[in-house]
Amino acid sequence: MPGEGDPHAEVMFIGEAPGYHEDRQGRPFVGPAGQFLNELLGRAGLRREQVYITNVVKCRPPGNRDPLPDEIAACAPYLDEQIAVIRPSVIVTLGRYSMARWFPNEKISRIHGKPRRFGDVVVVPMYHPAAALHQPALKELVEKDFDALREIIAQARAEAARTVEAQQSEEKAQQMRLF
Repeated sequence: MPGEGDPHAEVMFIGEAPGYHEDRQGRPFVGPAGQFLNELLGRAGLRREQVYITNVVKCRPPGNRDPLPDEIAACAPYLDEQIAVIRPSVIVTLGRYSMARWFPNEKISRIHGKPRRFGDVVVVPMYHPAAALHQPALKELVEKDFDALREIIAQARAEAARTVEAQQSEEKAQQMRLF
């Protein structure tokens, strides 16, 4: 399952692996966790059509178990290519397995909702929506993280605009030196 969404999305969501409903429909986040994700997107001022949604592992693990390290490694080139093609300015990791790609030695309970820049991309680790469905105590925390996502996206957008402006200014200055 490759993923779906806007091929020019500003925001990419990366989950863990397809579940039962996703495997049956061939689409990411269509089961109960996907329905909750759709609600959470609304809290962040986003619609599903505006974002790109994928997973770290592209096939459903047997018995819906957690992805194994070799499965994550086998699918990494596909995820790398998706990120290179979509070129999002914000990546939201949903769950610890997608979070581990950028934050390998961290705990999601410690860093959820805290953005960090990696080159041109802001990565925001968040709990997986399914975690809030299985542990109701997390629901309010997940909702607050998504409420803050709107501002994180706005900051990333503003920073990208400043970078483009600085590059254009530098190019103009270099052109003027030629004459």
